[in-house]
Amino acid sequence: SEYAEFLHCKGRKFTDFDEVRQEIEVETDRITGVNKGISSIPINLRIYSPHVLSLTLIDLPGITKVPVGDQPPDIEQQIRDMIMQFIARENCLILAVTPANTDLANSDALKLAKEVDPQGLRTIGVITKLDLMDEGTDAREILENKLLPLRRGYIGVVNRSQKDIDGKKDIKAALLAERKFFLSHPAYRHMADRMGTPYLQKVLNQQLTNHIRDTLPAFRSKLQSQLLSIEHEVEVYKNFRPEDPTRKTKALLQMVQQFSVDFEKRIEGSGDQVDTLELSGGAKINRIFHERFPFELVKMEFNEKELRREISYAIKNIHGIRQVLPRLFTPDMAFEAIVKKQIVKLKGPCLKSVDLVMQELINTVKKCTKKLATYPRLCEETERIVAGYIREREEKTKDQV
Repeated sequence: SEYAEFLHCKGRKFTDFDEVRQEIEVETDRITGVNKGISSIPINLRIYSPHVLSLTLIDLPGITKVPVGDQPPDIEQQIRDMIMQFIARENCLILAVTPANTDLANSDALKLAKEVDPQGLRTIGVITKLDLMDEGTDAREILENKLLPLRRGYIGVVNRSQKDIDGKKDIKAALLAERKFFLSHPAYRHMADRMGTPYLQKVLNQQLTNHIRDTLPAFRSKLQSQLLSIEHEVEVYKNFRPEDPTRKTKALLQMVQQFSVDFEKRIEGSGDQVDTLELSGGAKINRIFHERFPFELVKMEFNEKELRREISYAIKNIHGIRQVLPRLFTPDMAFEAIVKKQIVKLKGPCLKSVDLVMQELINTVKKCTKKLATYPRLCEETERIVAGYIREREEKTKDQV
């Protein structure tokens, strides 16, 4: 007997295929709305029949260029991304369907297939609507694989029109009409045995079987490596006890160690992720020392005339009532008094730089503790302890300044 089952209607068997079509429409409207919305959630349908071959098909939408109804403005990109996530898989054959009454060079299906399968090893071309071509034209060159050659070639089909579907024309009658079309058409008569839906079914089944045979060794190898990895994990967790305090301590130490590594990487500039929007971590601290601090020093006002007068007064005051004689070097006491006064002017820019560096270190700590967000208490305590240490160092640095 023939019947169909949907994954979202487990246990219910559909024997009337009009109901199957209706269920697909209902489920589509339920997920996407009734106004031509889209969704990447698949509708899983399995058909059991003695008259069909074993095949798994994924029916993907055609590219929509202009949004209609409830479709988003970026509908074309969304559908493209949806298609790509399926056809990019190496173990998948691509059925590139193109209407015969359009230019093959403009085919979206072939264009997308070429992006992920440039050698055409996984692509099978299907040409539809051969009966709708203008009088005097045909797709013979395409079907003979001469125009845009594919390794697996092209197969032509003639499907039911919307009028046939509305008129309840059954599949058997449609297949007979398709067979008659190819046998009677002068351009396709010589290749009629390699055209039509039954031949397409046979080729797909055969090529899919061959493709599975070709990809199976690599697939088996990948599964075996995954199995070994999982077995290793199972071995590690065989005697696992969630409440074991030693495991908790080990996990805590690992997280703290990871925080330490992340912090060091952000300061050293060897992190896994590189920020392209702004300077942060070690790069920002480097900028403070090599750009901001010199800039603050340049901004300091310096009056040479005033400085010379101060030096003169300092030398005279050191000599007191004694006569000031011309000397090659400034007396030590006068030199120290003048230099100390000038160095004091550097205190402001130095303290400002310390504040900026400290602030960036605190920001870096906060970024590193984001990975501990699953454990709010640990995140809070780590931030408090490290920030406290940084502030303690800040006070000592300011004392030194």
